[in-house]
Amino acid sequence: MAAIVHSVEIDRGPAEVFAYVTDPSKFTEWQAAVVSARAEGDGPLQQGSRLVMTRRMGKREQTMTAEFTEYDSPRSYAFRVLDGPVRALGKGSFEPLGGGDRTRFTFELDFEGHGIGKLLVPLVVRRQAEKELAQSHEDLKIKLEQNPQAD
Repeated sequence: MAAIVHSVEIDRGPAEVFAYVTDPSKFTEWQAAVVSARAEGDGPLQQGSRLVMTRRMGKREQTMTAEFTEYDSPRSYAFRVLDGPVRALGKGSFEPLGGGDRTRFTFELDFEGHGIGKLLVPLVVRRQAEKELAQSHEDLKIKLEQNPQAD
């Protein structure tokens, strides 16, 4: 199956949007399914950095570890989830608009199923992810445009 792709235009520059989107301490502010998120270890985020995140999945919560496979501020980032029956693969890109004071954030999301996850991905996960992604982008746009000090 093809990756899920969704874009949103935000009235903030790419560096600001990138910094906010990749900051795990901000995930719960714009991703309703995220219960908690934090970087593993100290130091700045970069390719190879790992995040520990707990997401609400239906009526359960699941904790997972993700790793940045790309981190090119303020242009793009990519990650992969390392554990669990459903492992997300994501890539975000940030395109400057309007002379650089606006951004088109495009996110591509795909999944690998392992064990029971092979059944869950096509039946449940992809549909739920499409809904969540659109809502998360709407929440992200609102959060960043209504609060110029969001970073």
